[in-house]
Amino acid sequence: MDSDTNARLKRTAARLRELLGPGGYLDQPADVEPFVVDHRRLYRGATALVALPDSTSQVAELVRLCAAERVPIVPHGGNTSYCGGATPRESGEEILVSLRRMNRVRETDPFNDSITVEAGCILADVQAAADEAGRLFPMSLGSEGSCTIGGNLSTNAGGTAVLRYGMMRDLLLGLEVVLPDGSVLDQLRGLRKDNTGYDVKQLFVGAEGTLGIITAACLRLYPKPGGYTTAVVALDSPRAAVDLLAGLRTALGDSITTFELVPRIALELVCRHIEGASDPFDSPHPWYVLVEVTLPQSDSDLAQRAESALAASIESGRASDAVIAASLAQRSALWQLRESIPEAQTREGASIKHDISIEARRLPDFIDECAPLLTRLVPGARLVAYGHLGDGNLHFNLSGPECANGHAFLERSPEVKRLVHDLVARYRGSFSAEHGIGRLKVDELSRYEDPAALELMRRIKRVIDPLGIMNPGKVLGELQAGDEDGDGPPPR
Repeated sequence: MDSDTNARLKRTAARLRELLGPGGYLDQPADVEPFVVDHRRLYRGATALVALPDSTSQVAELVRLCAAERVPIVPHGGNTSYCGGATPRESGEEILVSLRRMNRVRETDPFNDSITVEAGCILADVQAAADEAGRLFPMSLGSEGSCTIGGNLSTNAGGTAVLRYGMMRDLLLGLEVVLPDGSVLDQLRGLRKDNTGYDVKQLFVGAEGTLGIITAACLRLYPKPGGYTTAVVALDSPRAAVDLLAGLRTALGDSITTFELVPRIALELVCRHIEGASDPFDSPHPWYVLVEVTLPQSDSDLAQRAESALAASIESGRASDAVIAASLAQRSALWQLRESIPEAQTREGASIKHDISIEARRLPDFIDECAPLLTRLVPGARLVAYGHLGDGNLHFNLSGPECANGHAFLERSPEVKRLVHDLVARYRGSFSAEHGIGRLKVDELSRYEDPAALELMRRIKRVIDPLGIMNPGKVLGELQAGDEDGDGPPPR
């Protein structure tokens, strides 16, 4: 850090301490530490100050101070990013902004089926507030006890209910954002229909804090379900799973909330490493799906129709067997089998992870083509392909060979990643379905994104953030302020 940069940073930090007051910032190393290491411990950064504003006006003034001194800002949510999107760089030149004190529910409107919350609200708390109002906020993630609404929006979070309710983008009605010059974009309305020009609020969904700081949002709510039918279905192949989904959709329509693919190896890992987990079937099967059907209050016959549809699938040969939860405890046990896969794979040892999406009907072909290529590339490696088959998103992970050297296996990660992502591109899919870009996948975006789309992103960034102070280095890489050539990340 040069002397001029250091002087500007010290000046800005001092003014921010004055602005935010006692309790409004952290600057001691032990207090700052949790904010500068990412969730997966891939990155460790540094910052002179963690700002903790408690209002939109404080965020706006904070950003104006940083813009005046050209001090970069890193917005920080619940620190659950898989791609290092909220971790400052190692230079220590950035101010980190956490909105954890902005955690108020501003309004719940059951009549409009909407809830207005500040960006620092924990997802689970928003779910609880909706529940208290007799409504459902359907976004559900494994990290819902710690991730924040601002982070969910900034990464366009997905989760297990996308098949029925969509991603975070689909749950957004209105947005409040502090822009890089400190002005406030106020589109915090609960309107379903608003056709007044460009829908600019959607620019900030999935932008990972590179265009501004989301401070509040108005989100969609839904009627609370009357109940659930939850089942684990045994299958011979992913193709059978796709056929089963088609049959269930015909029989049950959009009441199917969850359709999660689980391979035999994933179930074995969960049963091996997770206390209390057990195989719901008497004999092994190659593949499974976790299916959940949401019952509206007005449709008391849906549970019976769901069970009949599953029975018909077994009789027709689409499925081999099924276990249907008969209680909340059994439902929880079936969900544990799915939700514990990441932890079980971690306990098993080193793994190489991919977050891909392809049109659901083509996923079986992709798996059939990719699996033998991976086996030839890394003999003995074990494919753990699981996840949201209903919306075409799989966590296409590779665990190392049993008893293999984990470090040596992870050194093969670039080759494995290239093989998988190149094939995904050939299937016209996405290499990042729900985890975003952050720092980890900047080069992948440069390699695979449509050049016209990539250049448009760079132009948008330059127009909205001409000083380049908002979360620099993330998503588009190191774009320089005033860079008219749009060079972006180094060429591959």
